[in-house]
Amino acid sequence: MEKAAFEGWLESVSTTFLALSDQQRNQSLDHLISLSSAAQLRHLSNRLEALLKRDFLRLLPLELAFYLLRWLDPQTLLTCCLVCKQWNKVINACTEVWQSLCRDLGWHIDESIQDATHWKGVYLKANLRMKQLREEDAFETSSLIGHSARVYALYYRDGLLCTGSDDLSAKLWDVRTGQCVYGIQTHTCATVKFDEQKLVTGSFDNTIACWEWSTGAKIQQFRGHTGAVFSIDYNDDLDTLVSGSADFTVKVWSLSSGTCVNTLTGHTEWVTKVHLQKSLVESMMHSPGDYILLSVDKYEIKVWPIGREINCKCLKTLSVSEDRSVCLQPRLQFDGRYIVCSSDLGIYQWDFASFDVIRVIKPQQDPSSLSLLSFGEVFALLFDNHHLYVMDLRTEVTVGRWPLPAYRKSKRGSSFLPGVTSWHNGLDGKNDAGLVFATSMPDHSIHLVLWRENG
Repeated sequence: MEKAAFEGWLESVSTTFLALSDQQRNQSLDHLISLSSAAQLRHLSNRLEALLKRDFLRLLPLELAFYLLRWLDPQTLLTCCLVCKQWNKVINACTEVWQSLCRDLGWHIDESIQDATHWKGVYLKANLRMKQLREEDAFETSSLIGHSARVYALYYRDGLLCTGSDDLSAKLWDVRTGQCVYGIQTHTCATVKFDEQKLVTGSFDNTIACWEWSTGAKIQQFRGHTGAVFSIDYNDDLDTLVSGSADFTVKVWSLSSGTCVNTLTGHTEWVTKVHLQKSLVESMMHSPGDYILLSVDKYEIKVWPIGREINCKCLKTLSVSEDRSVCLQPRLQFDGRYIVCSSDLGIYQWDFASFDVIRVIKPQQDPSSLSLLSFGEVFALLFDNHHLYVMDLRTEVTVGRWPLPAYRKSKRGSSFLPGVTSWHNGLDGKNDAGLVFATSMPDHSIHLVLWRENG
């Protein structure tokens, strides 16, 4: 058939076809298909695939494609990367999608990094780390051996762990290598704190001492308590040392001279924890920048202003119950905005500006047997007699745990501590390394729980 005649015939057939009903059109197509050879059928198949299987991701504007991708779960998103090169390119270019997925896993997001490939890599690592937590494969253990008597005092800072023992010594350990860096002769240590130059120890002999690391010499002694000193804290800028004791008092000392400048009374039980911290919020009782002292006994948390006044007044007393059978655990956390303490009823969080209870977390485990180690914006680290627990604070669900040996128990809470705590505000791919938890053992060794290297 000539081209002109064919075009006229095709126009006539098309006009007639458009005038048919849907059923008549289907019958016409069926008839034509039955008359077609393999070449025509192959041509028809190729055209239908292009018409029916439209690549919407390729056709949509990028902004709309990115919006749709946000609704996909992670596994589907990773599967979509395998569809074709174009899909993989589009998905790998969507920074917000990968950042959102990382954020959902409790990862800290640096908004200044806008490289989608970077965040996809972070997500894959984050997903692996969370899987390891669920499967009890995120940590590993180690031991520090060197003391010859019970270890009741631990303090961790910048990769170094200080241990104080009844063998009249304190040791400073490099957690990464397990090597003892310093060892000095002291008194029996109930609590310790250190910096680059010095070590401060509170003792069962009712005294506090300050020691020089480089020489091991005692450079200051603080006498005045009539009971064991269970907790200390200090601030060099304020030239202030604070201590809590079994004599039910809190004392404020001049760090340089060793003289007691204040004795704070009001506790009716052993003072097991003192904490010195700058306030970051304002209230009727304090302003941002004011230094605040918190002290804890079995039932109450007391809030004090730090000054040189002889008649220092307690600003506030916090408790979780008037029932004296309900006890506070000997752990306290205060970051200048919030006070957090665990108790027999659960974990309590107070707003420091108003002193109102803003949150009570009741773990799946028995709260009375559970102790708080550290509390962040995303994760909390808890433990009981048998396990270490990682809780996602956004859901209050335990996302990981780790078995613990039969460690030495202490009512004062000084024989166990958390290690690196920055990851509690969100993992970032770098802070999931180093020490997680340390506790003293009945055989006088120190049991360490450390992050396993993320493969």
